Amino acid sequence: MAAATEQPQQITEIEHAHLPVRGLSLHVAQAGKGELGTVVFLHGFPEIWYSWRHQMLAVAAAGYRAVAPDWRGYGLSDQPPEPEAAEYDDLIEDLLAILDALAVPKQPGRAEADFGRYNIKRVVRTIYILFSKSEIPMAKEDQEIMDLADLSTPLPEWFTEEDLDVYSSLYEKSGFRYPLQMPYRSLHKRKPIGDAKFQVPVFVVMGEKDYVYKFPGVESAIKDGTMERHAPDMKITYIPEGSHFVQEQFPDYVNELLLAFLKDHPVDK
Repeated sequence: MAAATEQPQQITEIEHAHLPVRGLSLHVAQAGKGELGTVVFLHGFPEIWYSWRHQMLAVAAAGYRAVAPDWRGYGLSDQPPEPEAAEYDDLIEDLLAILDALAVPKQPGRAEADFGRYNIKRVVRTIYILFSKSEIPMAKEDQEIMDLADLSTPLPEWFTEEDLDVYSSLYEKSGFRYPLQMPYRSLHKRKPIGDAKFQVPVFVVMGEKDYVYKFPGVESAIKDGTMERHAPDMKITYIPEGSHFVQEQFPDYVNELLLAFLKDHPVDK
């Protein structure tokens, strides 16, 4: 199915392209002309470019160019030949190649379940039911993660059946082999960052009910100053009812915060 036919009608103004990147064809969604600069949106798991749809339209309307790729192995991008060999450096190199291909200026600067047995729509529905809660979903020894969700539970009100159809259609193409490998099964391959510091302003929007906030070490790293040591110019805004998907759950508020941050930090062109 062509990419343009897989998107809800309200975001047809977002354009789609495939770029040859390091031997793969990677999908990139774009919107806006970029008079004020370029904003790059990078998704996580289980998301795809589509999770940033609300923000892409907002920054494009404000005069920025919005760019949102599907990582290798996700959505409409090609699968790498050896998913088990996934490295975080692959994503970094892919991103730099995408920015070069688009002529975007750069300043210097879980246990793998056998999801293949399940209907794709069921998997996505389960993920959005489980990971919209504040508790970390943990399966017992005799359970699988798919056993934890009651599929009669309604989807979150901010995640529609139309959204579910989009995610499902794209995961039907990509499957879950690489997305489960990267990032979760590749965490041990991360290189130590040492005393590295962000040399640019950093703005974090986090839901107080985000399950990631309860991962060991995350809350303490935020509160004891560890994150601030690596990002001296950092601001964090918490959304009390926010889950792991705040940009989809509270799009208007997140857009407001994002545009204010961009306005306060204009880029030199």
